[in-house]
Amino acid sequence: MAAGKEIRGKIKSVENTKKITKAMEMVASSKMRKSQQRMRAARPYSDKIRNIAANLGKANPEYTHAFMRPNTDAKTTGLIIVSTDKGLCGGLNTNVLRMVTAKLREMQAQGQSAQAVAIGNKGLGFLNRIGAKVVAHVTHIGDTPHLDQLVGPVKVLLDAYAEGKLSAVYICYTRFINTMKQEPVIEQLLPLAADSIKADEGQHGWDYIYEPDAQSVIDELLVRYLEALVYQSVAENIASEQAARMVAMKAATDNAGSVIGELKLIYNKTRQAAITKELSEIVAGAAAV
Repeated sequence: MAAGKEIRGKIKSVENTKKITKAMEMVASSKMRKSQQRMRAARPYSDKIRNIAANLGKANPEYTHAFMRPNTDAKTTGLIIVSTDKGLCGGLNTNVLRMVTAKLREMQAQGQSAQAVAIGNKGLGFLNRIGAKVVAHVTHIGDTPHLDQLVGPVKVLLDAYAEGKLSAVYICYTRFINTMKQEPVIEQLLPLAADSIKADEGQHGWDYIYEPDAQSVIDELLVRYLEALVYQSVAENIASEQAARMVAMKAATDNAGSVIGELKLIYNKTRQAAITKELSEIVAGAAAV
């Protein structure tokens, strides 16, 4: 019964795969909760630094930072692409990279070239395949991103914009909405729009004592504000990655169970057919005698 032995081997193989996908689902579920807590913990800092930047801008309306001035003469746009280092997370990377492709085509139609910073292996590989200019990248950031890992690569684009070499800087990542839904987005980082750092309504402005001076404080604060936005985007992307991986591994585990059921049905039919054939041969032999 060579066919039955082969089917038994397939069943064993699928059962082993099912054990792996089940374990990966449980690991992703545990990591997802931690990444969600990290993502939510970063939001108050981003909101507070945005309010302080808005209050400082109102207190010094005569000073306009380079990040808030549009560079209309520049013919290059900066892109920060946040992706995952590992796969097996469904269409998470595919969706955001599809949006990046559409953005690149739109920029090309407008006569704009692109400079990119890749955060994550999948985005870096994609940019290398399409021949995009990668000015900096960071990979293997792990499940706990650290700001010092992200500052260096992102600063390349921030400095280029401050020097007037870039017309705009965009960040592309996957926003976490809930466990079953993650949304790919492209947001403009630079130039900073006035409403993006507008203080919440109902909050009064504060007068600050500056040390060493107001301009230095505003310059430093806007850089920290952009770094906080990048960190928040990476934290959102990691939470989305773990949620997407958990859902993908659960679907894989369920599919493996269905395949095992079908293979067992085929095996039983094959075994029954072999037994029936042997019985028919025995009966025919007895009748001949």
